[in-house]
Amino acid sequence: MPVAGLAEQTAGGAILGRAVPGFAPWPPQGDGKQRGKALRERAPRAAHARFEVSADRPTVAEAVDEANIGRLEHLVPIRVGRMAASPFAFLRGSAGLMAHDLADTPVSGVVAQLCGDAHAANFGLYGDARGRLVIDINDFDETAPGPWEWDLKRLAASLVLAGRQAGASEDVCRQAAFHASSSYRKTVRKLAKLPALDAWNAIADEHLVAFAEAHDLAGVLEAVAEKALRNTSARFAAKSTVRQDDGGWRFAPAPPVLSRVPEAETAEVAGSLAAYLSTVAPEMQPLLSRYSVQDVAFRIVGTGSVGTRAYVVLLVDQREQPLVLQVKEARPSVLLPHLARAGFAVSGLPVHEGQRVVLGQRRIQVVSDVLMGWTTVDGLPYQVRQFRNRKGSVDPAALRPDQLDDYGRLTGALLARAHTHTADAALLAGYCGKSEELDVAMADFAVAYADRSEADHAELLAAVRSGRLPAETGI
Repeated sequence: MPVAGLAEQTAGGAILGRAVPGFAPWPPQGDGKQRGKALRERAPRAAHARFEVSADRPTVAEAVDEANIGRLEHLVPIRVGRMAASPFAFLRGSAGLMAHDLADTPVSGVVAQLCGDAHAANFGLYGDARGRLVIDINDFDETAPGPWEWDLKRLAASLVLAGRQAGASEDVCRQAAFHASSSYRKTVRKLAKLPALDAWNAIADEHLVAFAEAHDLAGVLEAVAEKALRNTSARFAAKSTVRQDDGGWRFAPAPPVLSRVPEAETAEVAGSLAAYLSTVAPEMQPLLSRYSVQDVAFRIVGTGSVGTRAYVVLLVDQREQPLVLQVKEARPSVLLPHLARAGFAVSGLPVHEGQRVVLGQRRIQVVSDVLMGWTTVDGLPYQVRQFRNRKGSVDPAALRPDQLDDYGRLTGALLARAHTHTADAALLAGYCGKSEELDVAMADFAVAYADRSEADHAELLAAVRSGRLPAETGI
């Protein structure tokens, strides 16, 4: 074999595979599946059903207050108002509170790069460098290395809440959570059998839909894809900008979502793009050099992100064709203090939070935005990415009951593929196993946590009615 030939040329006859840092040793060190099975002694699969509220759990108002620290105060009522819309919306905005709860749940000890906020609305379509659509996880603000179970439990609980909001039966909601876990389990088993390169490049496309048996979603995904193809920088710019007397282009305010910023702030954001350029792949820098910066505006985003600083930057090329970048504040992951409490030593993370988000996204996705990068504005870290990059998403709370179950299977498969970029698929497959024991436990947890989220949402509404928390709805 060629490797043996190379090994014979090394000093002292050392086997090359054992001598190169960063590569796996040879021969392989034990059976991954067997080591995964052994982890069931530490955390039996049935134990994942367990959920109890800890004595030191903060009240909902306290958790919301803590999450609002450092946010723009005038936007906090909008954030609270969006969380108050439904129990599912509350879950979307309370990743930190759920991380607090998850810190007391059993874990196998297998660490993966987590999305950190893997609820059912954080999956969607987006365009690759050539404009082709892929489907994957699409939110990484909270990404960090941690126990894979945390992402799967957040996904399963969110499916139950989304189903309840859509009016699905309790059996349908439970089945969606069950099949998300089942699909996760089957996907890691399939990936564990593939050559490493094939498993790494497993693209989330129509083949994954077929593998996940999500056939009832085909029509939904086609409609989302059709809309996503029109969701571009050019379309956003056409609706949101006006030409000035000097021939330049400016954003047209549409408060409170899109608003002008003072000239000094505009200059600060625009000036930060010079540092951003150094974080983009070198081969993409000549492309960006063909655009000129025209304007900057502030734009409110998301549910959990409301109140953070987020800008859109208008660029145009020599033919005045637009490209819009989003420059979004990157706050520390809400998972970090709870990971430490659960005994996971998170070290080696980038000091710059924007870099943490970008590197985490690159580790998880098969295909990522080629213009992702990071910068610093007025001393705060930001991530930078394309805005409206043919993005489209499925609203899980608007799906039919038969579609919700398929959506659970699809998102479970996507999450498994994402986790196996940084966790050994064989190790996960060995732990998850062939039986449905894990799936039953995850479904039980999902129902219990959905009940807790409904109680938390009611507590939030009470805090709003009493004036304890400010809320502005309908925005």
